[in-house]
Amino acid sequence: MNRLVTPLLGACLLTAPALAQETPKPGPEHARLGYFVGTWRFEGEAKASPMGPAGKLSGTDTCEWFAGGFHLVCRGEGTGPRGANTGASIWGYDAMQKRYTYFGHNSLGDGFYVLGNLAGSVWTWNTEFPVEGGTVRARVILTEQSPTAYTYRFEMSPDGTNWTVVEEGRATKRGR
Repeated sequence: MNRLVTPLLGACLLTAPALAQETPKPGPEHARLGYFVGTWRFEGEAKASPMGPAGKLSGTDTCEWFAGGFHLVCRGEGTGPRGANTGASIWGYDAMQKRYTYFGHNSLGDGFYVLGNLAGSVWTWNTEFPVEGGTVRARVILTEQSPTAYTYRFEMSPDGTNWTVVEEGRATKRGR
């Protein structure tokens, strides 16, 4: 019996600290995502690019906290030069990379995984994706103008040095 109790007691003592740990809580970086909670109306203009034709775009995004307060879940709909679309995204913060994360899809077949940084009131989101046999770098620079408004600029670059504006616009928060 002692041969059974000793290993069992040892296993319990090793796992007890893990069981006693508190439930993780969101940090200040997670809380900072709270800026985007609510319903946002956006308007902008797309320039002709590998992403599509030029034209006006508009739409609405609604973001809310996911259970636990670590992530935002956003759903949106809009229209632009490529047609009407709907989309969904999850925003978060990766403490290991010390970077914000964005994972989104839309009804036009696009899917994006983007990493971001925040400096003051300026969010910079970066990614790379294949275009016509090469790799293109892309970034979105979002600047908070007030608690209820931000501007954004979507840029692309073949080399990470020379950037071309592909889309730009403004969003305003509706309601409270």
